[in-house]
Amino acid sequence: MTILSYNVNGIRAAMRKGLTTWLKATDADVVCFQETKAQEEQIDVEAFKQLGFEYCYWFSAQKKGYSGVGIISKVKPQHIEVGCGIDYMDNEGRILRLDFDNFSLMSLYLPSGTNDARLNLKFDFMADFYNYINKLKNDKPNLVICGDYNICHEPIDIHDPVRLKTVSGFLPEEREWLSKFLDSGFIDSFRFKNPEVEQYSWWSYRANARANNKGWRLDYHLVSEPLKQNIKRAVILPEAKHSDHCPVLLKLDF
Repeated sequence: MTILSYNVNGIRAAMRKGLTTWLKATDADVVCFQETKAQEEQIDVEAFKQLGFEYCYWFSAQKKGYSGVGIISKVKPQHIEVGCGIDYMDNEGRILRLDFDNFSLMSLYLPSGTNDARLNLKFDFMADFYNYINKLKNDKPNLVICGDYNICHEPIDIHDPVRLKTVSGFLPEEREWLSKFLDSGFIDSFRFKNPEVEQYSWWSYRANARANNKGWRLDYHLVSEPLKQNIKRAVILPEAKHSDHCPVLLKLDF
């Protein structure tokens, strides 16, 4: 099964930039979206269904034009879990899960720490999400959590680790949380398959950052340990330019 994760920074804008044409060429089985910035009725679901994604699920933020996640699939899921039951997380439409025969797949959009208030909320979210997943793993041990974590884990994951060490997204506390999360039983699939590769998945729109490859690796497929042997491929796809992020791809072989 080939899984894409893509923070589209507005799904309607990405579709105007040719997202569906690009998706057709990828031959993906499932696509997880983050930052859809749309209510379900505003999304051209038929365009995805024409590509074979018969099963489309969305979880929008209460605030219009903000946040939101989605998953489209060519494979029928056994179960759809919208949100996580924690109000302040679910109000922003940040977690959506589909359960398939061999594994469960979650699309996650972890908040960014754009100011002090949002950074505090991000830390609350990280703590609550860690506890939520620790419990969920008991019922769903074969779990893939893909999406925009808004954290670079190691210096190799960011273009200027020295200068940016005091910026949210590369703060020591954020990086320590991601280490703890991985140590709890998850594999960073990209780093597992590409231990020395310096590649990014997000670039600021400012200062020609993408052309100069001054980027951050914020987007991950984190795979639970029981699925380690199923990881066949994990790559970043920077040629896709429908967003300030690019997609990340995971191939699992069952």
